[in-house]
Amino acid sequence: MTDAPGTPGGASLVVRAEVDHGLAELVSDPDRPSSWTLLVDGTAQSHVDLDDPTHLEFEYVRRLGHVVDALAPPGAPLRVAHLGGGAWTLARYVAATRPGSPQTVVELDGALADLVRTRLPADDALLDLRIGDARAETLALAAGAADLVVVDVFAGARIPAHLTSVEFATLVDRALAPGGVLAVNLADGGPLGFVRGQVATVAAVFGHRGVVAASDVWHGRRFGNLVLLASHTELPLAELARACAGDPFPSSVRHGAELRRFTRTAAVVTDRTATPSPVPPAGFFGRPAEDQGPEGSARMPPQP
Repeated sequence: MTDAPGTPGGASLVVRAEVDHGLAELVSDPDRPSSWTLLVDGTAQSHVDLDDPTHLEFEYVRRLGHVVDALAPPGAPLRVAHLGGGAWTLARYVAATRPGSPQTVVELDGALADLVRTRLPADDALLDLRIGDARAETLALAAGAADLVVVDVFAGARIPAHLTSVEFATLVDRALAPGGVLAVNLADGGPLGFVRGQVATVAAVFGHRGVVAASDVWHGRRFGNLVLLASHTELPLAELARACAGDPFPSSVRHGAELRRFTRTAAVVTDRTATPSPVPPAGFFGRPAEDQGPEGSARMPPQP
């Protein structure tokens, strides 16, 4: 493990370490002294503020935060399973906004989990960290164990194929409590063929769906993240739509007839037909720049 010291003029401090699946870097945020961005092999994975875990920098994580806010009355605990650990950004948010929430975080890379635990510790005795493959660990969850399952898994910059199938969605369904919600971070662009297939796939398992996306991503004008939601019961779409519309990075919630039109030619993805998500444009998930967030979108303005 090596530390690259910061240089005068507000340059970032960089901590580098070889982990099980590549080179991890923790890059300090010159605008927020307690904040760090985690990258693996140059792909941004997470941004955390150790002093303020309610600060969510990435656009898609802010939308997942709105989902968490909408699922239960303020402060009420939720049982959450996070498939894809990174730097545990959303788990920290849940712990801060819903104290007493039992949470499971699944991370494939044990060395990466150790790096995060050492350098970016989270003081939450209710956080159960499990090292293993997301699909295998989903199967290991007790039936009905989670109110919310968040799938945010990338191998490099692509979602692994085995986490995109109807068989996997069925495993998640088993782990969810009655009325529980599946939330998936997807990445796609152009005609959104991958996302169309994912919506059709969860529709084969869950009766209610919604997709949260920025307008330019939804209409194919740029590559970006979309959050797919699914449940057997009504989703809190009106509350979620208000929060997303009022966010500094506004987005809309697509559902109902619009989603049915969106997926009318899409096939359900099975283990036999599954493929990873599309390759993003060069630099899309890369190192944060002075005026650009790790997703390739504008950074949050500095907060008082």
